[in-house]
Amino acid sequence: MTSLVRSEQIPEDDVESLRALMASLEAALNDRSADVSRVKSTLDAFKIRYRQEVGLLHEELDELERAIDDAEQGERAKRSQSASGEPAVAPSSPKLDTQPRYTSDAVRKLFRDVAKAIHPDLARDELTRDRRHTLMVEANRAYALGDEDRLRLILQSWEKSPEAVQGSDPEATRLRLTRRIAQIEEQLNVCVVELAALKDTPMWKLKALVDEAAGRGKDLVRDMVGRLKRDIMVARHRLEAIRCSPQ
Repeated sequence: MTSLVRSEQIPEDDVESLRALMASLEAALNDRSADVSRVKSTLDAFKIRYRQEVGLLHEELDELERAIDDAEQGERAKRSQSASGEPAVAPSSPKLDTQPRYTSDAVRKLFRDVAKAIHPDLARDELTRDRRHTLMVEANRAYALGDEDRLRLILQSWEKSPEAVQGSDPEATRLRLTRRIAQIEEQLNVCVVELAALKDTPMWKLKALVDEAAGRGKDLVRDMVGRLKRDIMVARHRLEAIRCSPQ
């Protein structure tokens, strides 16, 4: 990414310089967002291939191993029952926590404050309306979960946003530009973190290994498929042997 002048290096009263910086940062954000989208798309395509060629075989092998485990436990239970003369007792399933969640008065009041501040009907243009609508959806989700901290964060984020600044005088214009620049810089940092996180996932690292091997003329996915098919054949024979063992 091209080196850019940071917002703290621009005099606060230089509106044109702020506009220029904002334009440069928006261009950089578009480039970085495109990088994130490209990596996500590439990773998703690899996940689909891995799922179709390898993942289904893993699931088949896992199912066979569970069946083997169940068959072995059944054989042990039969032997135990035969020795003691008492029927085996299946372990009880753990009870799940199904307690309902309740929305507190504090959450309801905070949600009303958020809705009053960010409601889409208060927007001056379509861009701001879309932004308000997105935040409103997020606020509704937080309210449904009773997440007071998330609601408070949404309200604080809105109060610091450029859209929250009213008026068309030079001071309001400068403040909106300053806030927008800070917003874009934060979004750029988020993109950097997101890109690093994507490339740190096990699936991306596996893709890198597959790509590296392909450069040497090897097909790691094909090799994995071959090993899994052999393991599945061994597991099937093992399960058949347990089921066919003398009673």
